[in-house]
Amino acid sequence: MSLAPLVFGTAGHVDHGKTSLVKALTGVDLDRLPEEKQRGITIALGFTPLTLPSGRIAGLVDVPGHERLVRTMIAGASGLDAVILCVSGVEGVMPQTREHLDILGLLGVRTGVVAVTMADLVDPELLGLCVEEIGEQVRGTFLEGAPVLPVSSVTRAGLDALVAALDAVVPPPRPMDRPFRLPVDRAFARKGFGTVVTGTAWSGRLADGAEVEIQPGGRRARVRGVQVHGASVTEAYAGARTALNLAGVELEEVGRGSWITAPGALPAPRVIDARYTHLADAPLFAEEARLTVLLGTREVEARVVPLDAEGLVPGETCHVQIRLGEPLPCLPGDRFVVRRASPAATVGGGVVLDPYAHVARRRDAAAAAAILDRIEAGDDEAWLLRAGAAGLSDTDVAARIGAAGRTGVKIGERWFASEIADAHRAALHAAVAAWHRDHPLASGANRKALRGGVLLALAERDYLALLDAEVASGRLVADGGRVRAAGHVVALTPAQAAWRDRALAHLTAAGLEGSSDLREAAPEPAYDALVYLLRERGEAEAIGDRLWSGAVLATLVERVRGWFDTNATLDPACFKELTGLSRRTAIPLLEWLDARGTTKRVGDARIRGVAR
Repeated sequence: MSLAPLVFGTAGHVDHGKTSLVKALTGVDLDRLPEEKQRGITIALGFTPLTLPSGRIAGLVDVPGHERLVRTMIAGASGLDAVILCVSGVEGVMPQTREHLDILGLLGVRTGVVAVTMADLVDPELLGLCVEEIGEQVRGTFLEGAPVLPVSSVTRAGLDALVAALDAVVPPPRPMDRPFRLPVDRAFARKGFGTVVTGTAWSGRLADGAEVEIQPGGRRARVRGVQVHGASVTEAYAGARTALNLAGVELEEVGRGSWITAPGALPAPRVIDARYTHLADAPLFAEEARLTVLLGTREVEARVVPLDAEGLVPGETCHVQIRLGEPLPCLPGDRFVVRRASPAATVGGGVVLDPYAHVARRRDAAAAAAILDRIEAGDDEAWLLRAGAAGLSDTDVAARIGAAGRTGVKIGERWFASEIADAHRAALHAAVAAWHRDHPLASGANRKALRGGVLLALAERDYLALLDAEVASGRLVADGGRVRAAGHVVALTPAQAAWRDRALAHLTAAGLEGSSDLREAAPEPAYDALVYLLRERGEAEAIGDRLWSGAVLATLVERVRGWFDTNATLDPACFKELTGLSRRTAIPLLEWLDARGTTKRVGDARIRGVAR
């Protein structure tokens, strides 16, 4: 069984021996830049492997400690499994010690060790005081109870104990079953290879030769070489320090702050809902303040708007909405840090809850916070509630919840919260009831005429699926293209029933000539609706600009069928002789017989149709 990958990062105040410690442990000097050599401080991130006694290869990330390079430190600290907090035995705990410890806590680092560096430069009493001070500083943090080990990079005293403590660290589980994600912390062009990016893989696996997506922007590229801890491999995996050689992308198209992901795996939102913790000793800021949000290796200007009524309280946690100046690729559960530009300071940070959020109006803030509480509690239905009347596709549900079908109701091709699906059904039945109320003489409504109000949020195919489901349940009835409530029957008033009798008598009297004067012969305020009802019931038929009695036409059909019992064809002349009609009336009736399948036209004559 292979050992789980492990990535350690150094942290601590400037000149507290972080880079010297890494060199003592690995033999590699990560201060390679001329400016770093000249100034004696780390400026850029450094990376090197360390083989532990168990045989596990750990990645070491060396970060700068200078206060002006905190943003670089955060880029290096994102994705760490554990930290080596370096505190000089000469100086003890300093400002960047505290800030780095705060940042690591905000980023979700949960384990590590403390190295008391330069132990060879202080006497045992001062060293003991330093260890005591460190214990007080880490109390209440994730490093409370962690090993505090005096070491010297010069004499190598304590290094074996430190390495043993590192080997004993149990890394947190990495999500191997999620799509591959790697935040880029370095990008460079290598002669003969092209563009190379490096970073610590956050999740998933990536095979050599696979297609990847560069976010933000969505540019596609292909992997043509993978290295883990400097060794060529066939696959990158979560938790490993990884280098990818990318084909089809120029160096200027990717750099620190980019993400390499499985295609379609990572949204790049401009609005994020999150749980945010304001540091106890950090100043508050106004909603209008321009802040910097740092997530992964990317940093974006943003506004942070509290959603909870209490707002921001130093040392407390609340829900916020982060409105970003440019896209910030992320997923639920990702950790971020918030910094103020002037004076430069880390003010807080937290965890992404919903990277698919929409701008919340002030009056909706409380409701948004309540939904976020449910999301944090693992209530999958809350995601569907957030999606509202439009619902979520299978792909959307899988991205938010992990597996489609675990919750909610599927209508057509989308998933809805149970209460929203109920609201759609209620809206449909209300539309049917309103139609019956407004059109009391109509047997039903056209299917598309019912799609209004909240039902417009549904795609047409999903709306029709909802309607078909209600018909299948028996709550609605479909007659052809019309829909009515179950049990609905058109009820005529006594006056309308009397008009019907007069109208049918008039049409019957008109015989096969039909009537063009029914409106004048039988006036009625609801004339059009009543005639439509007669036609729906088959009691009347409109052909051209005339109306015929349904019973009269039924008799005509039987006479024509009888004609074909003894004759093969029926021409217009024979039809006029059969019915006693003029050509002006006969031709429309012949065309009507053709249309209903009683006859079939062949040349100028008719033969028996398929309808019987």
